Amino acid sequence: MRIIAGEFRSRRIKAPEGLEVRPTPDRLRETLFNILAPEIEGRVFLDAYAGSGAVGIEAISRGAAQTIFIEKHRTAFMMLQENTVELGLKARALLVKGSARLTLDRFDPDIVFIDPPYDLEAEYHAVLEMLGEKPPRLVTVVQHSARFSLKDRYGKIQRTRVKKQGDNSLSFYRVADLEEPQLDGSADPDTENLSG
Repeated sequence: MRIIAGEFRSRRIKAPEGLEVRPTPDRLRETLFNILAPEIEGRVFLDAYAGSGAVGIEAISRGAAQTIFIEKHRTAFMMLQENTVELGLKARALLVKGSARLTLDRFDPDIVFIDPPYDLEAEYHAVLEMLGEKPPRLVTVVQHSARFSLKDRYGKIQRTRVKKQGDNSLSFYRVADLEEPQLDGSADPDTENLSG
């Protein structure tokens, strides 16, 4: 697995194999950060269910001031530690070993990325309900199966955009009162469903 752009462009990182960890595909990661590009610089990014840390490391590579990584799986957490040490990210990475459901509310990030195992549907709703009570400053992004339906609203956060790519989707949630009129990617239909 490689970092796509920014400070660590083309650097390879280790990814766990044979675990209940599903790395975000390179192309989907590129789509995610193309959308977040105007907001990432100098921000605090939280990568829940971090696995190898590919998404959170990409955030740092593209200018985030810090990434908070949350991962409970022991082997994945060890690999995450190795990846951040290898890239010299000690000052910009906070690693938390534990459950996202039990630790998310300890932090106050600008951007949250959540990507639970696709078979844990209840986990999605539980974490989004938590974030609906205490939203990040800017945006919550959820990676999920294109066949899995999320609610359009959880507490204070409203879904504003969905990007589909093969079996994967990215749903973007923002605080409802601060929302711009563009909803569900209607202003840019050419990127609504990305074939792949």
